[in-house]
Amino acid sequence: MSVHISAQKGQIAKTVLMPGDPLRAKYIAENYLSDAILVSQTRNIFFYTGTYKGREITVGASGMGFPSIGIYSYELYTEYEVDTIIRIGTCGAYSTELNLFDILNVEKAVSESTYAKFAWGIDEDAIPHQGDAFDKIADTSETLGLKTKAVNIHSSDIFYRLDPAVPAIAEQYNCPAVEMEAFGLFANAKHLGKNAATILTVSDIIPTKEFISADQREQALRTMMELALESTLKF
Repeated sequence: MSVHISAQKGQIAKTVLMPGDPLRAKYIAENYLSDAILVSQTRNIFFYTGTYKGREITVGASGMGFPSIGIYSYELYTEYEVDTIIRIGTCGAYSTELNLFDILNVEKAVSESTYAKFAWGIDEDAIPHQGDAFDKIADTSETLGLKTKAVNIHSSDIFYRLDPAVPAIAEQYNCPAVEMEAFGLFANAKHLGKNAATILTVSDIIPTKEFISADQREQALRTMMELALESTLKF
């Protein structure tokens, strides 16, 4: 049991899928895992452990932003001896070169955030995925016949901002979209020598104000969830 996760030792699998939303974690557990057990619900952040095609998997929410995913991923890696965390979430596209429903496999997370610097002394603006999870996701997408795009992502502390222009750091590193967690996850994994990857579904096109409707969202995210689950079979 850790400070923020109430699961007992041995109740968390070596591989964890992390959506941001606790209800999305619940949805994955109820619809994809066999014999899923709720092993933690502290602060209503749900963690379930079950099996997918015979493979033990934990799915648990990260919350929003670097502080939240930073806490949960650190405790999973250090207190529960998790080897691999795959973040599965949504992102907003800065560019119309991306389309709604596109699935992105993140190569590097780029940020102006001081999280990595002050937590671990990591000064880089761009932190790559860690370990071989990225490659396994790419291989799995090929096997499934899914088109995924390998990209850099802008990980931002800010959801609402005064200046509507694409931030300079996103342009510098050729980031076509933005989210709020991958940089914190990759920083923790880099510091601890663990595996980390991020798969994102494009849910919004910022310049055109297009977005996935509530009715479309479930099916759109199912494709990403299934890719993540199938990828875990390669670990």
